[in-house]
Amino acid sequence: MFTQTKQGAVTVLTGDEPLNGDNVSDANEAVLKCLSRGQPRLVFNLQKIPYVDSLGLNFLLDTRDVCNSRGGSFKIAAPNPLCRDILRITEIDRQVEIFPDVLSASGSFAQCH
Repeated sequence: MFTQTKQGAVTVLTGDEPLNGDNVSDANEAVLKCLSRGQPRLVFNLQKIPYVDSLGLNFLLDTRDVCNSRGGSFKIAAPNPLCRDILRITEIDRQVEIFPDVLSASGSFAQCH
């Protein structure tokens, strides 16, 4: 299940299931709700996501692209060690900013503007 919270003008999307083919559509629905509110400032909190497969990685990149195309930004927060390794090995960490926790990811939006 994927839930949204707000930290100021930043939307934090949090999940507790694998980000894989079984759950990407649920995550995408949550992202679409975030995008309906104007310029997206979105943090995806991976703290409780046990792993990410290839469909999940594509979802992360697609979400980044959609946020960027709408003048917003997308960041990843708190990946567990396995997810961090997956993001590093696939070089997603070179394409999306990754932060150790939600607070620093959310705070980074203030530094950009």
